[in-house]
Amino acid sequence: MSRLLSRHLMIAAIPLALILAHSQVSVFAATTDENAAGVNPFIPLMLALGVILLASRAGGAIARLLNQPRVLGQLIVGLILGPTVLDMLHWGILQGVDLQGTVKEFAELGVLLLMFNIGLEVHLSELAKVGKVAVFAGLLGVVAPVAFTLAVALPAGYDMMPALFAGVTLAATSVSISAQVLLELGYLHTKEGNALLATALIDDVLAILAVSLTLVLAGAGGAGGSGDLSQLLIIIFQMAAYIAGAFALAWYVLPRIMRWIQRRPQLSQAYGIPIFALISALLFGWSAEYLGGVAAITGAFIAGVGLSKLSAGMKHDIEQTMSHLAYVFLVPIFFVDVGLETDLSAFPLDALPFMLLLLLMAVLSKVLGAGFGARAGGFNMRESLRVGVCMVSRGEVGLIIISIGLSSGILDGGSELYASLFMVILLTTVLTPPMVRWVFQGKNQDEIANPALAGAATGD
Repeated sequence: MSRLLSRHLMIAAIPLALILAHSQVSVFAATTDENAAGVNPFIPLMLALGVILLASRAGGAIARLLNQPRVLGQLIVGLILGPTVLDMLHWGILQGVDLQGTVKEFAELGVLLLMFNIGLEVHLSELAKVGKVAVFAGLLGVVAPVAFTLAVALPAGYDMMPALFAGVTLAATSVSISAQVLLELGYLHTKEGNALLATALIDDVLAILAVSLTLVLAGAGGAGGSGDLSQLLIIIFQMAAYIAGAFALAWYVLPRIMRWIQRRPQLSQAYGIPIFALISALLFGWSAEYLGGVAAITGAFIAGVGLSKLSAGMKHDIEQTMSHLAYVFLVPIFFVDVGLETDLSAFPLDALPFMLLLLLMAVLSKVLGAGFGARAGGFNMRESLRVGVCMVSRGEVGLIIISIGLSSGILDGGSELYASLFMVILLTTVLTPPMVRWVFQGKNQDEIANPALAGAATGD
């Protein structure tokens, strides 16, 4: 009884401590704000990263005490540290430098390494086994959100193009959130985990194609007419050629390069193998965006898949080093950063009913769309439900697409539709970890393929 009481007191004390710390920092910041412009930018960055990592660890610990994934706690403390509550990045003591941009770049590195590590543990033969599931789930997982969103937005009075782009935005999936939860629970290498990774790859390509097609239809992608159609065909060819070429390069060439490096002590010693693995993740991530027009995390994932065929010893060296770099430092920053960029206090209350309806449609469209696709591909009902739930999170991919709609003029930044979309992207990201945990309850623990990696991902 005393242990239970102390546990709940600790849970209640941490948010209070954060608020008290904020008040003290604000008082101290008042005396330093006028001198902030002359501060070495590295000094406030040290404080910001220290607070983010401490809060991430505390949030993860609280989540585990409540039998929830650490990711959920990290997302929530990000909201507390963000403009919704504490607005940490705008404290006076942190002013004078662009911390938000720097923290965002660390976060993007975190998700890049997260997907590289996941790719490293993938067996291509296992992905091939769920290829039919991935095709159907990926296709319906894109079509259903577009249809569901149009059914909600058009009766609400929104024009066709904004409503269509809203549907395309919600067709995206952030596989990194669900993959991290499955990695933490030890279920990434099950049938459903492999299906998630393969489906997400198809979903990524289809979502980007849908964005391009919507821009063409809106007249925002070019001069119009046949020029727009040819541009869309070029985009499709570019993406298909990149993915095929990147997989071939990663599978056949990259492992040979790593073995060549291993045979040369002057290159392989002093963490040489992990360093060159990191280089491959960065270069494949860059090429995905710059050459292929797909997400950088897709390129990093492909690099990891290619290196998955290395010998056990080389893979172990890469896994150990990359896991420490990612899960100790960069990945926690990524999850907290989702909340740091979100201001729930600015949400217009008049849009709440529409936002809640849009949220319901966003969840159902992925669960039913990807779920029925998985069922058509051969999964049973429980397995299909798990795949559908794992596809709910929109995360950073949804935020990227909504920013395209804003910059192209299709979405109005002051509209209730934009505010509702932003909230839905955030809430689906926060809701996914407990939903994933719930649908995987009761799954046979003997199916855990790599408990050591799961421990590395959680710090346990």
